[in-house]
Amino acid sequence: MGNAKKAELLKETIEHFDIIKHNATGIVESFSKMSYSARDLARASEIYDRMLADKDCSIILCLAGSLFSAGLKRVVFDMVNNNMVDAIVSTGANIVDQDFFESLGFKHYKGTKWVDDHAMRAARVDRIYDTFIDEDELGECDNTISEIVGELKPKAYSSREIVEEMGKYLAQGKNCKVKDSIVLASYKKQVPIFIPAFSDCSAGFGFLHHQWHNPDSHASIDSAKDFRELVRCKLEAKDTGLLMIGGGVPKNFAQDVTVGAEMLGLDTTMHKYAIQITVADERDGALSGSTLREACSWGKVDTTYEQMVFSEATLAFPLLASYGYHKGNWKKRAARKWNALLNDEKAPVPSALR
Repeated sequence: MGNAKKAELLKETIEHFDIIKHNATGIVESFSKMSYSARDLARASEIYDRMLADKDCSIILCLAGSLFSAGLKRVVFDMVNNNMVDAIVSTGANIVDQDFFESLGFKHYKGTKWVDDHAMRAARVDRIYDTFIDEDELGECDNTISEIVGELKPKAYSSREIVEEMGKYLAQGKNCKVKDSIVLASYKKQVPIFIPAFSDCSAGFGFLHHQWHNPDSHASIDSAKDFRELVRCKLEAKDTGLLMIGGGVPKNFAQDVTVGAEMLGLDTTMHKYAIQITVADERDGALSGSTLREACSWGKVDTTYEQMVFSEATLAFPLLASYGYHKGNWKKRAARKWNALLNDEKAPVPSALR
């Protein structure tokens, strides 16, 4: 009964939006002549293109919410592959439960919110609004993380180092089953991926399994090292731009590097550019909806090139990314390769850290 029900639920796979195939330049330029959220999105797209054209700007992409399960994985893959982003700060769900999960050959499926969730539980199918996932395949993803971590020397690692190990695993043999793996592309392009709340995803279950069975000698996560590494990237960069999809921990973590550097007495600047796409409201004072102008009061974001876009990500993000791709300014950008910098303990320390 459970297997029959699962097969019935998991039929049609989610297809990821292709920014290379779909040129949204004309749509975005038309939006610039409108009002409300259309004009906001057009201005945000222009700011992102300005980031890509600015040879001194390093771009940090922040990802919150369940984005890749919804069909946005290919958008970020193409951004990484075409040098349109220099670092990623994300929730673990996007990177581990969704991208790495699909890299292992598993899929997300079109579903519906109008379903009996008790029946879903009995069939071992998980639901993200109108997207379905095989719970047993998620378990295999958890176990793979445990295996990867189990091969590491017992010590504390940044989440970036663990994601890089995941990329190394996918690069071996035939471990990667897809051509659009963000974890693998980032590993090859030396783009760091930070997951500040690393335990809040399949990686957490993988670490739980690893540490539970190795209580006296195991790998662990050092979240302060994440912070130190991203501060170092900020100091290495002359200027920085934030492209934030959603809010939450990734937004705060990336914004806070300017405050962290200031607290250490180091010379740095606020983020020169900042864009946020969100459906969160600012009126309750919560982080996800806090405006970028508010962030200026904390010393995080300058207000010359900042834009809030109050829109759901699957609608706005593909248009913005497609606009940035087809404008072509990414072709002139130099790769930062920050993973190489952060992995090389003998690399020259940025002057601000001396």
